[in-house]
Amino acid sequence: MNVIIMLKGTKVYSITRSKCPRCMEGEIYPDKNPYRFKTMTDFNPRCSVCDQNFEPEPNFYYGAMYVSYGYTVALFVAVYIIFGMWIGWTMWPTVGALAVMLVLLAPVIFRISRTTWLSMFVKYDKNFKKNG
Repeated sequence: MNVIIMLKGTKVYSITRSKCPRCMEGEIYPDKNPYRFKTMTDFNPRCSVCDQNFEPEPNFYYGAMYVSYGYTVALFVAVYIIFGMWIGWTMWPTVGALAVMLVLLAPVIFRISRTTWLSMFVKYDKNFKKNG
């Protein structure tokens, strides 16, 4: 728990906890569970704590597709190294493991990519006061 508190104020904290990158308090998503497919793409329009706009311009999150691509490539490399090189699986079982991992983690990658994209453009304000 202390490690999480120590990370507060960093982009890693904001991205992994889906918190507002400006105040590190407000929730970006109204439903924390990315596997509820009806609400997976919903996000709060503004931060409930600091009033940061979570959609600064129309189609802002199109750039998150590039971030998602990067996370997916990293996932593929990790799965290939683990299953293909360390465990010694042949090509097709490794491809199957890649497909399963991608399907299972797609909602998480989707949300983390959007949060990462937002965090790239909004800076943490440690001096932000709730009433000012």
